[in-house]
Amino acid sequence: MCDTFATISTAGALFAKNSDRSPTEPQVVEWHPARAAASSLATQYLEIPDAPTHGVVLSRPTWLFGAEHGLNEHGLAIGNERVYSRRDLSGPAALIGMDLVRLTLERARDADEGLDVLTTLLERHGQGGSCDPDHDDPYDSSFLLCDLRGGWVIETSGREWAAEPITERAAISNRYTIGARWTRASIALTPGTSVDEWHEPTVDTRLADHRLAATTAYTLGDPDPATAVATLRHHGTIPWGAPGRHDMAIAPPTVLGDDLAGVTVCMHIPGFQSTTASMVCELPLDGGPLRAWACLGSPCVGVYVPFFVPVVPEFLADVEHWQRSTELRDRVDTDPDALAAVRTVLDPVELELWDEADALVESAADAWHRFAETCDARIDRALTDLGV
Repeated sequence: MCDTFATISTAGALFAKNSDRSPTEPQVVEWHPARAAASSLATQYLEIPDAPTHGVVLSRPTWLFGAEHGLNEHGLAIGNERVYSRRDLSGPAALIGMDLVRLTLERARDADEGLDVLTTLLERHGQGGSCDPDHDDPYDSSFLLCDLRGGWVIETSGREWAAEPITERAAISNRYTIGARWTRASIALTPGTSVDEWHEPTVDTRLADHRLAATTAYTLGDPDPATAVATLRHHGTIPWGAPGRHDMAIAPPTVLGDDLAGVTVCMHIPGFQSTTASMVCELPLDGGPLRAWACLGSPCVGVYVPFFVPVVPEFLADVEHWQRSTELRDRVDTDPDALAAVRTVLDPVELELWDEADALVESAADAWHRFAETCDARIDRALTDLGV
């Protein structure tokens, strides 16, 4: 389960996503430079024809070829969500949603081209194969594609798809959302058909509804990267934890509740799923640098580390750093009152990094490299102070 949202304005776009997966599954953030095409490409389960790529930042579970979310050098950002389709999912292995995120980021320059790339791959190769390293768990995906000027929400069932354009805002989660509002679709979908018909009726949509309410509220407000972080830290009451805002830490819920309100944007379901990585991307129209803020592990116990594309701090690709963050998550899951002490140590470091990065927006790339090199030691000291 995941949550993805984006806003479009006269200044550009903001994109954000929490990736919710197995609590023990590491996820890292990596820069992959552009490369020429080889004769073929091995995805998670299929070998397909290769193509030249753009440089991409990928947030990738370490056992997967594909990515949960990411950003390319041209300012295209993509995130995917599990959707509960009623079709038979027992077919042969094909592409999975994370393959499609990576392949589209690598092959498309903007959201319109991304729609064409993603849906062509989907129709040609289909969806299939387990998306979990420990269980046979295939599923279909929805996608939010966003560039500097707009984007698309794409919802799928197997090789079928429908897409709704984004002009101002969008939020997606683990359910179908666009109904009959689509403007482009696969050939089998007749005008007026609602994609809600693809939903598996035995799956309660409230798994996603509470989180969609929180992320949609962000898109209707006065969005900026800091308030995006506060939304990604949402524990089911109000947003909190925006860098520099000095909010009181709000502990995660301890019960799911009959209405499933305990399934929150910053997810804590011990032994089942947790938020394992998170990212905010700023895509400016004024020619400024592409910026991102990435968090390894759960947002509530992590630091959103700023960087300028393509200068990604190397420690974001360090599995050990991810594991240290999950130790803090486990501590808070056992004792929710511990969250306040964690934030007391991490908040000053996070704000310091944000302020320094803000001062470097107009600097040359060598300053971005120097900044990236200093992040590791400061976060390492904070984690050491917290005993992990």
